[in-house]
Amino acid sequence: MIAAWREPRPAGSPPVGRHDWLLVGGLEAVALVEGLARPDLPGQPYVTALAMTYMPVLLWRRRHPLITCLVGFGIAGALAVLQIVTRSEALGLASMMAILIPLYALARWGSGREVVAGVTCVLAVAGLGLYASAATLATVMGSIVFLLLFVTVGTVVRYRADLWQRQEREIRNAERLTLARELHDTVAHHVSAIAVQAQAARVVAQTQPHRAAEILGAIEAEASNTLTQMRNMVRILREDEEGADTAKLGVADLSALSRPDANPAVEVSVAVELTHLPRSVDTAVYRLAQEALTNAVRHASGATHVAIEVSRVGSDVRLRVVDDGLCPPGMRARPGFGLIGMTERAQLLGGSLTACPGPDGGWVVEAVIPAGSRG
Repeated sequence: MIAAWREPRPAGSPPVGRHDWLLVGGLEAVALVEGLARPDLPGQPYVTALAMTYMPVLLWRRRHPLITCLVGFGIAGALAVLQIVTRSEALGLASMMAILIPLYALARWGSGREVVAGVTCVLAVAGLGLYASAATLATVMGSIVFLLLFVTVGTVVRYRADLWQRQEREIRNAERLTLARELHDTVAHHVSAIAVQAQAARVVAQTQPHRAAEILGAIEAEASNTLTQMRNMVRILREDEEGADTAKLGVADLSALSRPDANPAVEVSVAVELTHLPRSVDTAVYRLAQEALTNAVRHASGATHVAIEVSRVGSDVRLRVVDDGLCPPGMRARPGFGLIGMTERAQLLGGSLTACPGPDGGWVVEAVIPAGSRG
């Protein structure tokens, strides 16, 4: 109850639109026709004029739900009092049932305080009207249930919309994380290679100009590859999911990471039986291998060799990336964006990832992903 009392108004209430004006115009016409058809109704023509005056107030039912509701039921309460004083028949038109619309709007768009205050006033006015008409107990109970029905419908619609908004936010957050992983895995790998080769070019530029030219050519190739990957990513983001999947790299593309003449040298070994993997698993293995290789090139001190091995272990796919760099005893992986993204990517497919020093030195990254996972 306390949480409901403190609940703020829902965000994103739509502005007054064409359908609102059509609603008000239709109710105005109904009130006018009913007034003309019932000239003998007590209080004519004033009750008709009162009803037609109230209808435009409905335009503000979302922005000012409590005021709109209180105005409508305030009119109903005033007519009930007048009925009791004059001891006459029921005053007002049937078209004044339109006051139930802001009751729904109150539950849908009002704050917790407004809903509690509004519903309390509505029930009080309803009780006054039932007293004026000398209603039976069954009528009283039925009327209360009828009013609370509008409140319930408004509340249900409100919380369904809130649930949908939360789901939308979660989807957007998941998409941001996916995009962040893709950007990191794709761009960081190639930029790291460019940086390493640029450093090498600076070292040999003075003593081995021909070697520097070769390295500059490799840098140009890496830059072109990076640009191609970025363009592919933009295209993937613009296309639908089915079309995007066809552009993603997988296990079959790991051979492109092999660089036997580079420093460190990169060796890739892929088991023959690793075919027809689910697209999500296929892409994840490639991205994990790419990111692990990037980390080895960047951080493996003194590394001369990096081995990428992909094999089948039972119903799982196992990826191992091992370098021969210097690894002080007790060294632990620092949870940077790369390692966090790799762990998330593996866990999303029901797998696991470890990164730790190897028994023979160097660093070992191992990921195990169920081969039947679906993305």
